[in-house]
Formats: sequence, C-alpha cells, structure tokens
Amino acid sequence: MTSIALFNNKGGVGKTTLAYHLAHMIRRLGLSVLAVDLDPQANLTSMCLEETEIEELWENPSELIDQGAAAQGLPGTGRVRSGQTIADAVRPILEGTGDIAEIAPAQLQQGLWLLPGSLDLSRFEDKLSNEWSRAYAGDIAAIRTSTAFHRIIEQAARSVEADVVLIDVGPNLGAINRAALISADTVLMPLAADLFSLKGLSNLGPTLREWRRDWQSLVLPRVPPGISAPKAAMRPLGYVIMQPEMRLDRPVKAYGRWLDRIPWVYSSKVLDEPTPSAIDDQHRIATLRNYRSLMPLAHDARKPMFDLRPADGALGSTQQYVKTCYKEFRALAEAVLRRIDIRTDEPSV
Repeated sequence: MTSIALFNNKGGVGKTTLAYHLAHMIRRLGLSVLAVDLDPQANLTSMCLEETEIEELWENPSELIDQGAAAQGLPGTGRVRSGQTIADAVRPILEGTGDIAEIAPAQLQQGLWLLPGSLDLSRFEDKLSNEWSRAYAGDIAAIRTSTAFHRIIEQAARSVEADVVLIDVGPNLGAINRAALISADTVLMPLAADLFSLKGLSNLGPTLREWRRDWQSLVLPRVPPGISAPKAAMRPLGYVIMQPEMRLDRPVKAYGRWLDRIPWVYSSKVLDEPTPSAIDDQHRIATLRNYRSLMPLAHDARKPMFDLRPADGALGSTQQYVKTCYKEFRALAEAVLRRIDIRTDEPSV
C-alpha cells in the first residue's frame, strides 16, 4: 500500500476535485483505492456521498455501523463501535477516554472506499498542537495522539486491502495537516499558475522538510514497539497544473508568466536543490484543463466528470468534452502510478 497526500497550502486550486477523480480513475485501472478525508471542511465527503447520507453519518454514527456492514456483505463485529468518520475515530483521544476507535470505511463502489470526514474534526487541532512538542520527550499519550491519523489509515487500508490511499487535506500548515502529512508516503501538489499558489509552494517545501526532520530525529526513536508510527517520508511526487478559467481581466500573458516560474520554485523550495533549473519541467505530472462546465452535471449525477452520459445532460459537443476529460485523467492516473512504481494490467490509451 502506498499513500499519497494531495496538498497545497493555497486553497481554491481544485485539490479535492483532483482527489475525487483520481481515486475513481485509479480504481478504473484495476486497483483498490481508499480515499481519506482529513480536511475539516469535509469537501471530499460531500462529493462522494449524498447529503442525506452525510446527515445520517454525522447524526447517527453508531446506528450505521452494523447496517453498513450488512449492506456490504461484511461480517459483524459483535460490538458497537463509536462511529464512521475520522472525527469519531479520534474522539476517545480528544475526550481522554481511550485510544483511537475502530471505524468502518464506506464502500462507494467495488474496490473504492472512503474514510469520511466531519466538521467536528476541527476540534482535534488544539489537541494535536499541544501534544506535538510533548512527543519529542517520548510522552506515550502524546505519541498516540500524533500517530492517530496514521494508525486509523493503516487499520482501514488493511481492512479493505487497499493498493493506494489518497489523502485529502485542507489548505493550511496547521497541526491537523502536519499529522496528516507525516502519515503520507508521498505528496502530490496541485497548483494554479498564479502568485498565491507559488507563494504557497515556497512555504510548503521548507515546512515539510522541518516536519520530516523533527519527526524522524526527535520522535521516531522514542516510539514504543507497540505503537505503529509513520516514517514521515512525504516524498514529493510532483505537481499537477490546474488551468484556470480564463477571465478578461487576467490575460494569457499573466498566466504564462507564473507558469514559467513554477519549475524553479518547485526545484528550489520543495526539492531543496542547490542549483535549481528554471526550465526543467520534469516534475510536472500533468496539466489539466478547466472542466468547470462539466462540474455541475457531475455533481447532480453523483459521478466523475469523465463518466457523464447524455442522460446526465452531457449532450452534443459536451460528450466530446467528457471523452477528453477521460483521456486526461487516465493519463494523469497512469503517470502517478508510474511514479509510485505501481503497474496495472489495464492497457494504456
């Protein structure tokens, strides 16, 4: 199992949309995928589930455990667990009543699973922040808190035999994202070609290196054998350019100006290369065009944009746009899998 966090601390670049479509496309290529929503805004969860499902999930979590297992043909556990969202899993730590609770991933389709998010997860921010420095001293409770996301993901991925885990996190450098990112093997960075996205990239690289260094040197040596802890690899996988919707007040020349600066910023700030190249674009995995016209149809149909059919409203020339979308996301998924050394049996297109 390989985990990939999708992250840029500049919001509005299409990160969650990318995570959602990448999860579906990797599943289409024959791999088992676990999507994890560690953004307290729970945007990935809202894309994956109907509003009524989310309401039931958040309001009646304990009742749904056995119902969900029965609907999926899974054996019962003989006991009631504390819920089905990430917030439910960390609640015992937050309330001081125990360690992480076992939660059941929601099956979206065969081979595609979701660990749902919740707005309640934001309550865990202060707890994680306070315990981080205490983990340096080997405090067991602090180590359990700091490794909570890693252990929740590990447990869920093992239960569904996931080949790939995609982790969606919010656009900030706070304690929740720190705990989420140290749990990731790799980091994929969605970018927009603008000043704010590049500034976010400049902040992200040094911060990841600092977190990696502190965790590996100060915490990992003090983790007891009985606690599973992440390695905080966070290997930069590359970046994906998300093309903007062209506006009359933002000429194409401005877009090209920022686009040309991305290779240097990525090489110098993220990879910390001593002699970064301003023209070497080998770390760009893909450039995805803006599919904003397809998003409302996809949202109403509760499916990825590349699965839209005429019955969903994708008529005439829009259906050709859907085919282009499929080709781009398939090429992206194949490129990502190559970078994590996973091969599929599906022929390339």
